Amino acid sequence: MRLAIAFVAGLLLAQPEPAPESAQRPVMVNTGAPMRIPSPCTEEDIHALSLTCTAEHPCPVYLELSEFERLGQKIFLTGNLHTETVTLASILLASDDDGKTWYEPYERIRSAGLDQIRFADFEAGWVAGYVMQHALPRDPFLLITSDGGRTWRRRPVWSESRIGLIEHFYFADRGNGWLWVDRFSEGEAGRYEFYESKTGGESWMLRQITDQPLPKKGVRSPNPEWRLRADAASRSYRLERGGPQKWQAVASFLIHVGECREEEKPLVEPPAPPEPPSPQEPPAPKTPRKPPSLKPKPR
Repeated sequence: MRLAIAFVAGLLLAQPEPAPESAQRPVMVNTGAPMRIPSPCTEEDIHALSLTCTAEHPCPVYLELSEFERLGQKIFLTGNLHTETVTLASILLASDDDGKTWYEPYERIRSAGLDQIRFADFEAGWVAGYVMQHALPRDPFLLITSDGGRTWRRRPVWSESRIGLIEHFYFADRGNGWLWVDRFSEGEAGRYEFYESKTGGESWMLRQITDQPLPKKGVRSPNPEWRLRADAASRSYRLERGGPQKWQAVASFLIHVGECREEEKPLVEPPAPPEPPSPQEPPAPKTPRKPPSLKPKPR
């Protein structure tokens, strides 16, 4: 009996802990009209990015979509939210039902953007990202999924903060990948870095540094039956399928999604001045006391 209990306990201890669910924002239902991304800006964003977005002069917020990927009935879109001056946050959009409903499977990363997205199979996928600071991309990273995009985890390319952008990446399978980084160091040797991974992007090994662009693996041609474009007429990004003769919208998202503005603080009225003391009546005059009599008292 003890052996059986110990065996079952060992099995329970050996089970891996379930991966934490990535934060999900509200679901957007596709009714055919362009959808609006919810909650584009928070009070915390305004203060963290030192934005001047008052109630009288709010800052418009815009959506920028970069790439898309299809995985059966699943669709993923990458991009960012930005004002006219700063990048607010990255955004990853996902649909599990061919574009009928959409949600965000990974939390937004402040001051970051997402662009390239690739899947090696129906489970393993990657998204390239960067942090925008002082008008230059830096700290390149990958979002990695191993469950078909249900959950994602963030993995940096470098251990220290540096200027650079993932120019291209490619995975032949779940484990073997290659990555090209542009460090934007014009006029200096070693602008481009080439990396290799045997761990599915969890870690990277530097293979080459050069001042000339390197040939890239796995550059894919555009899908002739799908496209993502900005549409001036509807002021939206449209994901479409079909062909040159006829394109049909699968989903569309408004480019102008809202505004950043500080909440108006309620006016605090100054305390009322204290009321002046009411005038007091003058005290009644005292009656003068008679001087004591000097006559002797009768006995």
